[in-house]
Amino acid sequence: MKRISKNNPKKVCIAVMAAMMMMSYGCGVQSDVQIQGNTSEEIQTQEVNMSAAGSAAGTAGDTASETIENTADGEHAITADGETADYSNIKVIKSGEADGDEADFYGENSAVFATNKATLNLSDIEVTTNGTHANAVFSYGEGTTVNISGSTIETTGNCSGGIMTTGGGTMNASDLTIHTTGNSSAAIRSDRGGGTVNVSGGTYSTEGSGSPAIYSTADITVSDAELSSTASQGVVVEGQNSVTLNNVTLNADNNTKNSDKSDRYQAVMIYQSMSGDADEGKAEFTMNGGTLTNANGDIFFVNNTVAAVNLSGADIVNNGDGVFLRAEAAGWGNEGSNGGHVDLKADGQKIDGDMTVDDISTLNLYLSNGSEFTGAVTGKDSSDASGTVGDIYVELDGSSKWTLTGDSYITSLSCDEDSIVLNGYKLYVDGEEYKEGTASEGEAIVAEVQSSGRGEGQAPIEGGKGPEGRPESGEAPEGGSGKGGPGKMGTPPDGNGDLNRMGLSSNGMGTPPDGNGGPGGMGNEKFY
Repeated sequence: MKRISKNNPKKVCIAVMAAMMMMSYGCGVQSDVQIQGNTSEEIQTQEVNMSAAGSAAGTAGDTASETIENTADGEHAITADGETADYSNIKVIKSGEADGDEADFYGENSAVFATNKATLNLSDIEVTTNGTHANAVFSYGEGTTVNISGSTIETTGNCSGGIMTTGGGTMNASDLTIHTTGNSSAAIRSDRGGGTVNVSGGTYSTEGSGSPAIYSTADITVSDAELSSTASQGVVVEGQNSVTLNNVTLNADNNTKNSDKSDRYQAVMIYQSMSGDADEGKAEFTMNGGTLTNANGDIFFVNNTVAAVNLSGADIVNNGDGVFLRAEAAGWGNEGSNGGHVDLKADGQKIDGDMTVDDISTLNLYLSNGSEFTGAVTGKDSSDASGTVGDIYVELDGSSKWTLTGDSYITSLSCDEDSIVLNGYKLYVDGEEYKEGTASEGEAIVAEVQSSGRGEGQAPIEGGKGPEGRPESGEAPEGGSGKGGPGKMGTPPDGNGDLNRMGLSSNGMGTPPDGNGGPGGMGNEKFY
């Protein structure tokens, strides 16, 4: 049973047998908002406030003035479809189950759901879900915007994120407290089609396996917030998407495996799963100020993708036994072409820890504005002094320093005379031993990186799925042709040394499977 109550003498009790009803909310404007209850066999009693404004909004700081509950599989407690709706000072409870794709891609079974260019404004609400695939607050589709502030979210089931964005939707969140305990349940979560997520303030924590504080297949910016994970990575970026952290405190303890495709633990993983849920291309992770503390394994791990890692004035501490950066192949992608290709730019940044690059991976390391790097740079197996396994370029401006903590093997070097402190170790540049006090001028690595491609009947990520419309059986969604040309894989060289010069390309063509309408599978799997 669903119950909505307010301490207002003007109430109307409505008994209905339907699973949803239409109501008017906010400034007297009619909204296409559905408040869904249980199955049609159940009598639902609602005490609905009928104030002159016709609003569901309460007063910030009050005890929740309404409770909206839904227990039916696949349904929502609140749906905003194509209109503007405002909710404040309410409690939302959701249980019930759903299957994976419908829930993860299109919002089925989420507690609060906005779609079809709706604008949903939420403040001072409390959302609790305890079903499988029961995301708490979901924004789906281009033109759809959810604004949520001052609210609390708790999810306990598997595959149940806190705030979730897909299909090009927008999520604006401020001062939230989100806690998830299920597996594959990121606090800040996105999936196929991505979108834009802006988070300011608040606390975001996870406990489950495969549940980072942030899982990004979108463009996600988080500022002045606290993030923590107790079993998974702190942040995961998949494909041509981004995460930017501004003055954020991130504590990550990745101590539980969620896949057998990698034997590594890390605080931040950047990869491409080839599941079709994220465009292939350059991923980005940016951290401006703030603190990143890693309890286990590596700080950064990049595999099967091109990535830009931008660090500026962040306090980064590795309490684990791993390296600062690892670029190497794992179980995703095609063997032999699934390495990690990284542009790491440090601006006024202190870096402590080694960096390792395997034979199919590359690294361009740029140190500027007084950056200090203390560590060794090697390939996966650099016992042979003839050179490194992976191609590595290091560039230091006149104000930055590199102090070695072990013998290092790189391909190319640009530095002033006093930029390198050997500290008793040896540095080999393209197989030749570097002499301390020597200036050097080298060139950045331009890697030849090919996508894994797609076979017959498997549409490139760019084709086959439009931003609007949920696919029905046997049809592609509105806005997508179901065919596809080359995927968006990068840009040609531009002379600036960035890894966006890598010129990735895709030769995959084809049509999506019937009943799917989206990209075909690629014989691989997501990490989460």
